[in-house]
Amino acid sequence: MWKAHDGYARAMPVAQVLLLGMCCLISTSSCRTSQSEGGASGDIRSVHRDESGFFNPWERFDRSVWMYLRWQLFSRNAYDKSKQPNVPRVPNDGSYLSEPDGSTSITWVGHATFVVQDREDVFLTDPHFGKRALLPDRKTPPGLPLEAIPEDAFAVLSHNHYDHLDEFSIEALPESIEYYVPVGLGEWFRDRGREAVTELDWWQSAKRGRFTITCLPSQHWSLRIGQPANSTLWCSWLVDSQDHRYYFAGDTGYFTGFAEFGRMWPDIDVALLPIGAYAPRWIMSYQHMDPDEAYRAFEDLRARYMIASHWGTFDLTDEPLDHPPLELERAVSRADGDEKRIRVLAIGERWPLPSATTTEPGRIEQTHTSTHGGSE
Repeated sequence: MWKAHDGYARAMPVAQVLLLGMCCLISTSSCRTSQSEGGASGDIRSVHRDESGFFNPWERFDRSVWMYLRWQLFSRNAYDKSKQPNVPRVPNDGSYLSEPDGSTSITWVGHATFVVQDREDVFLTDPHFGKRALLPDRKTPPGLPLEAIPEDAFAVLSHNHYDHLDEFSIEALPESIEYYVPVGLGEWFRDRGREAVTELDWWQSAKRGRFTITCLPSQHWSLRIGQPANSTLWCSWLVDSQDHRYYFAGDTGYFTGFAEFGRMWPDIDVALLPIGAYAPRWIMSYQHMDPDEAYRAFEDLRARYMIASHWGTFDLTDEPLDHPPLELERAVSRADGDEKRIRVLAIGERWPLPSATTTEPGRIEQTHTSTHGGSE
């Protein structure tokens, strides 16, 4: 088993900061154009692209490389990261994915990667099985082997940041997997021999058998070497199998879109919502929810269950790797929320989705159940 590295004062070494700075400086002009037009000027259905690239019409992204340098080089981390984090992980060989039994389950691979088995169908979110997110190394190994993913699976991709779009994983997964991606990312996949890719803009849907796959807004941004800032879109996803509805937030700050999605799709079964990479708030609040906001988003969505994501895998920000679930538990308690509806999975844990008529006992906790061949 991989072991998490000892904590360190800043989330990224200076070399990583400099690389981030270089990436941002390459596309500074497009960032500044968006900022110069700043301010909240529209709602979630407004035009979200201009000559500078994509943007969030309800609130422009007002960040610069200099703010990141200030954070990494000149600010003090308020958290103690000297202790090795405790991120639960359970064995899972993934063999049940090739032996469907008609049930529905969700397995957390780590970070924003989930494997959903809905009867005989399998889909993935932001598939990342690699050892790095460009430079930050993976602290906990993937929850099941990449080789367990069946050839007829499909995947949704939220945006192009390295902790979500992983070149190693895309090239190692079966070529037959079909990808649904936001506008601007199709060429990246085709350049790597992945022709089964469908680009969607916000509010557009695609059909795949019994599934309706809808691209929805999120509050984020995009940047990747070779892809200037905001030259490709970012998004969240609503995946409807006719039996169940899944909402995958990807990477996002808190915004009014969650309430709108909850009104439009009142029967969401599971919301996969990020709870980590949120500190310090002065720089992260726009792009990453904290646990309090994630729970508010869950309430806005009116979903039956929430599963926490975006923690325990890559050390990207100031808070300790295992801190977000503790804060989520406190957030739910402060809101007098229903702990039975909140799931914090161990990496590798396979969680069977209860039927709509089932009241599942339990509380916010990580379990330690091994999964081999689908038996628990």
